[in-house]
Amino acid sequence: MSKAVTTTNFNFPKQKGVYHGKVREVYNIDDNYMVMIASDRISAFDHILPKGIPFKGQVLNQVATMFLKATEDIVPNWLIGTPDPMVAVGHKCEPFKVEMVIRGYLAGHSAREYKKGERVLCGVELPEGMKENDKFPEPIITPATKADEGHDEDISREEIIKQGIVSEEDYIQLENYTRALFQRGTELAAEKGLILVDTKYEFGKKDGKIYLIDEIHTPDSSRYFYADGYEERQAKGEAQKQLSKEFVRQWLIENGFQGLDGQTMPEMPDEFVETVTERYIELYEKIVGEKFQKDSTDNLNERIEKNVVEFLTSEGLV
Repeated sequence: MSKAVTTTNFNFPKQKGVYHGKVREVYNIDDNYMVMIASDRISAFDHILPKGIPFKGQVLNQVATMFLKATEDIVPNWLIGTPDPMVAVGHKCEPFKVEMVIRGYLAGHSAREYKKGERVLCGVELPEGMKENDKFPEPIITPATKADEGHDEDISREEIIKQGIVSEEDYIQLENYTRALFQRGTELAAEKGLILVDTKYEFGKKDGKIYLIDEIHTPDSSRYFYADGYEERQAKGEAQKQLSKEFVRQWLIENGFQGLDGQTMPEMPDEFVETVTERYIELYEKIVGEKFQKDSTDNLNERIEKNVVEFLTSEGLV
């Protein structure tokens, strides 16, 4: 099997620190810039799975880069450049402590809550009589607090403003950006025969200005359905054909794991790991519209370090 990058330990010029997230390794450069390495780790139910997925980081980084460039007319974003297939370099922003989740369809978490009988999600009323994967009359924003550890928690717009997590003025701007980005993402997905079901955006501030940060419209942060056959599948009550991480969650559920106390993470057979790689590549090729070029997985860490140092130096960032 190809190698996977599951951890890094670099020491870049003017490095001030490093944050190891669930999937990303984020290096602070001189408190001004960030080197974000998309590792091949995969998480679900807020737990990191025991094996990395070869080429997943490259897929995520390249899809996110494409969408950041395709939306920079809507909102300024943090990205400066991508010196390596697995790396993005950009501005260091102070992140807002909320994730802006927007849903066009009753799927995933919202469908699970709906099945329990919930009709209000993050302060938003849900219509009666919906089936899983039905389209909402209009997209709904269901924010979540960003947890440093453990689970992100649902929260309403009212609570975010009341608790002072985000000022009302900024929050209104975040909502406007979120709706405009989702509309653009929906249009770009439709061009490729896909439906953008739901996604999340993260924002930050630098010098008083709001920036879009992190990745957008990737299979880790978004759910996609195939448009072809969507209506027929809904009418028959069949599961939707989708491109997202949901199949990994379903595999975990089938193997007795949902991240709950007392549950044990199942072992991942090599065949399943290869299937996950194939699904990520399938999404890349479907959404980008071109064949995925697998980069060499030999000497990955040496390659990443060399490319990043050259970029930081040539761009005058260090």
